[in-house]
Amino acid sequence: MKLKDLLTGISICDFCGNKEEEILGISHSSEKIQPGFLFAALKGEKTDGFRFIQEALLKGAAAFLSEKPKPHNFDKSWIHTSDAREALALCSANFYSHPSEHMKIVGITGTKGKTTLTYLLEEILKKAQFLTGVIGTISYRGPNMEVTAERTTPEAPDLQRILSEMLANGATHCLIEVSSHALDLKRVMGIGFDAAVFTNLSGDHLDYHHSMDKYFEAKKKLFFLNKKKRIAVVNSDDPWGKKLIAEIPIGVITYGLDPTAIIRAEKYKFSEEGIELCVKYPGGTLSLASPLLGKPNLYNILASVATALTLNIPQPAIKEGIASLQGVPGRFEKIKNSFGFHIFVDYAHTDDALRNLLKTVREQNPRRILLVFGAGGDRDKTKRERMGKAAGALADWTIITSDNPRSEDPLDIISEIENGLKKTGEKKYEIQPNRKEAIKRALALGKKGDYILVAGKGHENYQIIGDKIIPFNDVEVIREILQKMEATKIG
Repeated sequence: MKLKDLLTGISICDFCGNKEEEILGISHSSEKIQPGFLFAALKGEKTDGFRFIQEALLKGAAAFLSEKPKPHNFDKSWIHTSDAREALALCSANFYSHPSEHMKIVGITGTKGKTTLTYLLEEILKKAQFLTGVIGTISYRGPNMEVTAERTTPEAPDLQRILSEMLANGATHCLIEVSSHALDLKRVMGIGFDAAVFTNLSGDHLDYHHSMDKYFEAKKKLFFLNKKKRIAVVNSDDPWGKKLIAEIPIGVITYGLDPTAIIRAEKYKFSEEGIELCVKYPGGTLSLASPLLGKPNLYNILASVATALTLNIPQPAIKEGIASLQGVPGRFEKIKNSFGFHIFVDYAHTDDALRNLLKTVREQNPRRILLVFGAGGDRDKTKRERMGKAAGALADWTIITSDNPRSEDPLDIISEIENGLKKTGEKKYEIQPNRKEAIKRALALGKKGDYILVAGKGHENYQIIGDKIIPFNDVEVIREILQKMEATKIG
């Protein structure tokens, strides 16, 4: 693509170079630059891409995009813009010929429920005979493709490339988990969303956003992005959802348990087998059954129904899709065993998510709840004590361990969690910094009828300790320990 075409619709402060130059690719990473590429020198939290211009130049970059003026005696094409991130996103959409214009795109934002909602909608769309792509926390997948996700929402060049590949493979719809970081950093600029979904908001990523108001403002950006977006689907039971409804300029379909919600659950029942519910909507009612467990999944199901109806998906496909989803990796994922206790792995890594997880399990009338969890290092420290309080109030026995300590001392993180447990007045806990040993200890304590919860990492297959990334998957570790316990029992 010629540079002049790549820059269509981009706000430019100054341009030096050759607009007829052929651009063969785009990247914000100097490591990925190839001859003929455009290099976007973005300023990040820790480093400035401007520092890597020489490296990109040596690798053959043909053009450069930056918020800084062209360096003296620089002979390559230079695009000086006031907003490099927005320019990168729009250039990426241009380069890949705006794939979102040729698919139905659903953007999903919120603190909890995004991943499960994509899985539910994926099943519903499959039952309606559509080919569906998903871009989210666990993987980027679609017709004839699937890769493990590096982050919830990829950087703009990767996002547009993935959408282009999905379209080439026949995808008719794409479901995108849109993180607050992606919205704040403008990764989804240039994407036309047919529907935007808001699930809920609770404390998370405050190390980045610094306040709930700023976190909400980042999430809200999804609903102001472009003209193509026709409808918003919003959880009106959530206080932040109510605030969003009052502020956004597009039509809203609300869902929830409150009688004022447009899509609402009139009747619902929880059991060990799942959820049964009757959904009321303007066109009638829909009786549904799902093997998913607990109240958070009741909301996820309602969100999927509201979104599917917005997309004009037939009732039978909605019903069949919801019934067919057996579970989501790392989201209240059940691990079968022969010992009579119930084991679940869950991604709950905030105090609100942990509290909801424990309440969901308490509704199952467990003999005891044995909880294993920690908290990530170099992330919001304020939630650690609150997580400890949630554990102290709702678990029968807690084993505090490591999550991804990163550059922090695991014992310092554990101490902050322990402070919260102590404030509940409960002494029903122990400390085991080694995550595998903590899981092993919980399984050894388990008795028939107990619920053992391993929380915090969910689908993740690694642990970050210092500057090392170590293979670690809670589900695999649990199964390995269970296998040894089975062998001992047989022996």
